[in-house]
Amino acid sequence: MSELLKEINNPGDLKNLNREELEKLAEEVREFLICTVAETGGHLASNLGVVELTIALHRHLESPKDKIVWDVGHQCYTHKILTGRRNKMTTIRCYQGLSGFPKFSESKHDIIETGHSGTSISSALGLARAREHKGSNERIYCVIGDGAITGGMAFEALNHAGDLDTNMKVILNDNEMSISPNVGALSSYLSRLRTDPGIRKISDDVAELVNSIPGIGSGVSKTMDKAKDSLKYILVPGILFEEMGFTYLGPVPGHDIKALLEIFKQADQVEGPVLIHVNTVKGKGYHPAESCPKDYHGVGPFKIENGEAEKSRDKPTYSQIFGRTMVELGEQDMRLVGITAAMPAGTGLNIFQEKFPDRVYDVGIAEQHALTFSAGLARGGVRPVVALYSTFLQRGYDQVIHDLCLQNLPVTIAIDRAGIVGSDGETHQGLFDLSFLRAVPNLTLLAPKDENELVQMLFTAYHLDSPAAVRYPRGEGEGVEIDWNPEDLPIGKGEVLNKGEDILILALGSRVYPAMEASRILEKEGYSVTLYNARFIKPLPEEIIELAQRHKYLVTVEENVLAGGFGSAVLEFFNSKNIYKPVLTIGLPDEFVTHGGQEQMRKEYKIDSQGICEQIKGFINKNDLGKK
Repeated sequence: MSELLKEINNPGDLKNLNREELEKLAEEVREFLICTVAETGGHLASNLGVVELTIALHRHLESPKDKIVWDVGHQCYTHKILTGRRNKMTTIRCYQGLSGFPKFSESKHDIIETGHSGTSISSALGLARAREHKGSNERIYCVIGDGAITGGMAFEALNHAGDLDTNMKVILNDNEMSISPNVGALSSYLSRLRTDPGIRKISDDVAELVNSIPGIGSGVSKTMDKAKDSLKYILVPGILFEEMGFTYLGPVPGHDIKALLEIFKQADQVEGPVLIHVNTVKGKGYHPAESCPKDYHGVGPFKIENGEAEKSRDKPTYSQIFGRTMVELGEQDMRLVGITAAMPAGTGLNIFQEKFPDRVYDVGIAEQHALTFSAGLARGGVRPVVALYSTFLQRGYDQVIHDLCLQNLPVTIAIDRAGIVGSDGETHQGLFDLSFLRAVPNLTLLAPKDENELVQMLFTAYHLDSPAAVRYPRGEGEGVEIDWNPEDLPIGKGEVLNKGEDILILALGSRVYPAMEASRILEKEGYSVTLYNARFIKPLPEEIIELAQRHKYLVTVEENVLAGGFGSAVLEFFNSKNIYKPVLTIGLPDEFVTHGGQEQMRKEYKIDSQGICEQIKGFINKNDLGKK
């Protein structure tokens, strides 16, 4: 390990380094990050972009007394390294290892846990007001990216912070778009001018003197204000933030530790909220990541020498199949448009975008707007498909109810990353969508067992004249052959995959194939099993009532929390039809599922084939029901 880096065990150790050593440390941290992520996978480009910024923050502040709030949190690797977790970085995003996001249980330096964007300013403002209530004096800094700050919640928080005039610092990490071209001497001069206490006092004294002149003082003062405002609009780069009540500082080069430390010192001299605009380069210091940062946002293990992934996919992913299906649908119906919230590549919508660039709307990190925008499109005669990750769909729940389903509009929601997502952990698991969606009237809700059924369901959902949602998992499909000219599925109709007499397994979505393997194991052990692919969560297939009446033991299997999920829906359905038999519901428990590999976590929670089989046999034995 590098000489300087191995001596840094907590933020206080940075106080002992001079400017040249801090710059050397940044080089060592960057090299360490590249080597670590090449082995473990993780978020690379975003972390390489904030190395100097993180070092400067911890050098300037006294964490954990002073608070640093990271927006999204995927850029916190350097923060973890500097706060005593360097030796555990080889476990990042691995089961029972370090989280890839801030985690309070890991360190007192991780003051706010986060994984979704646009939350930092609200959290920081809350911390700042709590400080006022307590009468303490800690400094509050938050770091938000140029993408996240476009979200509505960030602007709500900015508006509130400006209104409260609370002492807090917002660092805008601008690594892509340029909010202002006024970089250089003029901008630095204006920053110093506005923060110098002496000059601010002169300005206040002049205003007081002019206002005291009898008869003409107030008029002259207003004229001066207008002139000042006109000059400000010409010269001040951050006028939007100034008008919201923030003092704007910057832009400052985000890889210059000296400049960062100077502007943080200036910011601390200002009363009220301050926005510090920092320009950084995403992927800084690693050519493949710098040249194409979006490809190195989240990566698996890769070869450092060329950036190539260690493992290539053998089969197409569900996201890729979604994108290809959109192309097929788009060629048939010119009304089709796609909508995404800053995830065209992640959702596979970029495949459709390449074919039909004028029929895709990337609304930025704004899931609420994406859904209500789709409602307006649908009302106007267009047929929108909104592609969102399950975890981010949570942010638009009211819009699903109020803007789509209440008005019964023909909008299709493609729910990617439903179920266990793996290394991103608690904040990204898609384990709640079945529970919160199945309660909503007018919504048809489907889940495919494989990629061919995904194509069928997308066609089916698109052709409905009402809202529909199709949820499917992250990762590769099953490798089945795909029929690109499918017939629409009959609504509320599943399929019997295996016929038996004793055990009825009602499986859904990604758990159908594992349930199929579990049924084979059970049959080898002498049990007679019927396996039913439910396909629909809403409406539930009526035929499961007749099937339930013919079997002794009833089982549901899903990759969703059990509370309010598919199993709960089946129990409610059985109860309404006076079917009173023991039912085993297999799914995820009432807890947040931590990070780890997808298959590893499915095994841990016993929703893989072996776990399903084990739970069914335990259920039978518990009810004193032996083999046939």
